[in-house]
Amino acid sequence: MKVLARAVLSLMLAFAPAHVQAQGDDKTVMVRSDDPEMTAAIEQARASLDDFLALSEAPPPGTDKFKLKVMIVDGDATEHFWVIPFKRTATGFAGILANEPEIVQNVVYGQYIEFSRDDISDWGYIRDGHQVGSYTVCVMLKKMSEQDADDLRSNYGFDC
Repeated sequence: MKVLARAVLSLMLAFAPAHVQAQGDDKTVMVRSDDPEMTAAIEQARASLDDFLALSEAPPPGTDKFKLKVMIVDGDATEHFWVIPFKRTATGFAGILANEPEIVQNVVYGQYIEFSRDDISDWGYIRDGHQVGSYTVCVMLKKMSEQDADDLRSNYGFDC
């Protein structure tokens, strides 16, 4: 399946380990829910979300595969999923869940979901064969084995 690097950031309870999965690799990486790099990556993505959304509405030549990462909560469990494609709605956003859940059980791969701006934790797209955004994936790459990270970089165009 030709899909951009898929990242599932699973944040359990505070201070509990969380699972992170990247498509094309299917390796799980442990990330603490209070990880400062991941927190900063989510903040960076949210701070630049308006620029991304404007770009996604009028994509320049050489850009495609615009995606949002969305937080899904199921009881005490939280997991982050890529939504590809997505669209704005009258009340927020909607799109197709592009990952298999590993922790939460209230959604399934391929499900159409609606979500708010507050649920968005990352964004990304491809420009001239290279990933732009995907800040949380860049954090994950630092936590993977060097070989796994290099594979994702070369197979999916990550420059981080």
